[in-house]
Amino acid sequence: MAAPPIAPASTWAPLASRVFRALWIAQLVSNLGTWMQTVGAQWLLVEEPNAATLVSLVQTATTLPVMLLSIPSGVLADLLDRRRLLIGAQSAMAVCALVLAGVTAVGRITPALLLTLLFLLGIGQAMTAPAWQAVQPELVPRNEIPAAAALGSMSNNIGRAVGPAIAGVLVSLVGPTLVFAVNAASFVGVVAVLVRWRRPTADQDLPAERPFAALQTGLRFIRAAPAIRRVLLRSILFIGPASALWALLPVVAHARLGLSSSGYGLLLGALGVGAVAGATQLTWLRRTLSPTRLLALAAVLFAVATLAAASVPVAGIVLVALVFGGFSWLTALSTLNSTMQLLLPGWVRARGLSVYQLVFMGGQAVGSLVWGVVAGSFGVTVALWCATGLLALCALTTVWLPVRVTSLDTTPAAYWPEPVLEFEPEPEDGPVLVLVTYHVPAAAAADFTSAMARVGRSRQRTGAMEWRLYRDVGVADRYIEAFVVRSWDEHMRQHQVRLTANDRLAEQRVGEYTTGESHTLHLVAVRPVQPVRTWRRG
Repeated sequence: MAAPPIAPASTWAPLASRVFRALWIAQLVSNLGTWMQTVGAQWLLVEEPNAATLVSLVQTATTLPVMLLSIPSGVLADLLDRRRLLIGAQSAMAVCALVLAGVTAVGRITPALLLTLLFLLGIGQAMTAPAWQAVQPELVPRNEIPAAAALGSMSNNIGRAVGPAIAGVLVSLVGPTLVFAVNAASFVGVVAVLVRWRRPTADQDLPAERPFAALQTGLRFIRAAPAIRRVLLRSILFIGPASALWALLPVVAHARLGLSSSGYGLLLGALGVGAVAGATQLTWLRRTLSPTRLLALAAVLFAVATLAAASVPVAGIVLVALVFGGFSWLTALSTLNSTMQLLLPGWVRARGLSVYQLVFMGGQAVGSLVWGVVAGSFGVTVALWCATGLLALCALTTVWLPVRVTSLDTTPAAYWPEPVLEFEPEPEDGPVLVLVTYHVPAAAAADFTSAMARVGRSRQRTGAMEWRLYRDVGVADRYIEAFVVRSWDEHMRQHQVRLTANDRLAEQRVGEYTTGESHTLHLVAVRPVQPVRTWRRG
């Protein structure tokens, strides 16, 4: 059922693509600006009452929009031109960042206004993330997708390593206004590269999907994909406790270690340096360890970094521990992200990645808020100790909940024969009932039903609302597969767009246990015509 294993490409291989290289450099500059903004925003709040809660709300304000808009933005990224969507979102973020810089410059910034503007920037990020990740497989070969994911994480973490250090110096010298202005300017490069990129347009014979129907289809795909659901579960188990260190590190720097804003920048820089170092070794790590073991190692190392931040009063030791924390953060993100991209076919990739973003970024938003409340009630040290214990438990659960990584072949494969029609249904006619008849020898019945379970998941992933396998009580060897699709248009998308080579393999496996040809019947629901009532007097 699986394609041949994919040989890991060098971490730097995707940079050979001119478009990928230009987009990566532009995104790196933007990430520098974003992390500079984060430091400036958090440092504005460290001397406010309830600083622990307010500082943690900075991350919540920028990541909470992902919980609200990630899935709708994934739907839009699958339905609209992803390049144009990215241009619009990045331009809007530049405007918000410029407003933030202007308000701060005139001294009118307040915690509430700061968090509101950060929330608006988070909306832009929510609209950007699924489309940004979904275009990567369009730019590099399949075997380079893990490397592209690692480079994406490296870009973010170079920003995390260098941006905070620059921001710390600028904030200490001239205040946060310049930091916010630099972030506004950083979006210009991304927009410029996107404007120059001429993305190939795919021929589309079918009408555009309706947004709500596309949303339902995407969620149905996730429900019918156990391997993807496992990746999402592992994301929750890691990001929940890991968010404590990111949320509370400003308070650790200010209150426990007595550092200035530049010192806090160095702590974030240590995390970024570790992540960059991890990215350079990721190809070797993927050859040596399975994805499940990589995630276990990442959880253990991040637990060590969190424990050091909670318990060690020496800034130098904490810096070293945070380097290992950054290494583990990059390892976890790259492993989870690349696995999702490899498991998702192109037609639903943005929707699937949006669910991943919802789980991951939403976990950060909720986790940051929870850990901020815990720290405000019981102290920062207790909160970080609790997070350390949960990270250790996360590593332990890989024994029972491993990542199911299979190199499935998601290449499009339109292999179903076109139905023979006496009349052409309208696109919105439906529901459509499809019946497929099989003849199965008694000796092969058990293997047949087992193979049909995979076919059933395939039908549901590609659009079936319901799926059942029946046995004919009147004919000993006859089985009938029945599945229902919302509309004729949806069924035609199954025929022409959504099937993959892996789906073909599943059906070929069923064919090994059947005799003769299978027969397919298409039935379109008919709305009964209500009889006209006639009224008689008397």
